Amino acid sequence: MKAISYSRYGGPEVLEYGEVVDPPIGPDAVLVKVRAAAVNPVDWKCREGHLDGMLQAVFPVVPGWDVSGVVVRPGVSVTEFAVGDEVIGYVREDFLSRGTFAEYVAAPVRTLARKPRNLTYEEAAGLPLVGLTAYQVLIKTLEVKRGETVLIHAAAGGVGSIAVQIARHLGARVIGTASEGNHDFVRSLGGEPVTYGAGLTDRVRGLAPEGVDVAFDAVGGDALRDSVNLLAAEGRLASIADPNVLGYGGRYCWVRPDAEDLKRLVDLAERGVVSVHVSKTFPLERTAEAHRLSEEGRTRGKIVVTVEWDATGKGEE
Repeated sequence: MKAISYSRYGGPEVLEYGEVVDPPIGPDAVLVKVRAAAVNPVDWKCREGHLDGMLQAVFPVVPGWDVSGVVVRPGVSVTEFAVGDEVIGYVREDFLSRGTFAEYVAAPVRTLARKPRNLTYEEAAGLPLVGLTAYQVLIKTLEVKRGETVLIHAAAGGVGSIAVQIARHLGARVIGTASEGNHDFVRSLGGEPVTYGAGLTDRVRGLAPEGVDVAFDAVGGDALRDSVNLLAAEGRLASIADPNVLGYGGRYCWVRPDAEDLKRLVDLAERGVVSVHVSKTFPLERTAEAHRLSEEGRTRGKIVVTVEWDATGKGEE
């Protein structure tokens, strides 16, 4: 099969497009014909070796964890999905090797849910990782409640844009940091935008003089330190970007595959509660360009890589 892969750590130039070995299908997995795969910052951080102490790389590595596509072959013990089912998944294993930037991926059923019927394949591919991150942090870790004020950093980004929508659905007031050019976008999601950078504390205090009940950090560094200073009494803090949050009494969160959580996200998407903004798409062979754009750190919503299908739209098994 055709795929993107890398055989050593490095910049986007190490990504190669070409033939790789077809993935084996475990008894609890299905073979998915990939229609789209979303780019996440963790993809290029893995490619550069920054997660080497956490996830062993088995070269050559096919990157990517987000996917939308169609089941073409179920494993021998799979009853949850059948041939032809449209699915999405956060297909992360405990090592780096068999990712989603490929024509096919072998996906354990614990990582999958049925694709939202109202989303395109490109939009659906952008939901799993960021959606699960936002859902698990806001609902399971921070336990956001109706009437609370929530500060969300990078509110126009992949995780942040979904987090704004989920927090609003929970009945919270949302203040979101974003560049000035993304303020209208944050407002469209239901958030109150503030420009990040110097003076952020004063700007947020201008909207919430008593501080915020919850702060969700997706940036780290100065944003994390500002969050600590903006918490109201008994306020709660979590970060997905900076482990130093532990020193401030907050929670450091790493998203995990969870089929039930993913099903809940699908339901939210089909009810129109959550939408996915796709800022740009690239064909599979131009994944390196997609990585470069992601590394600039200014993406609104998601960057997605698409995989060409045959003329019938059914793909090849």
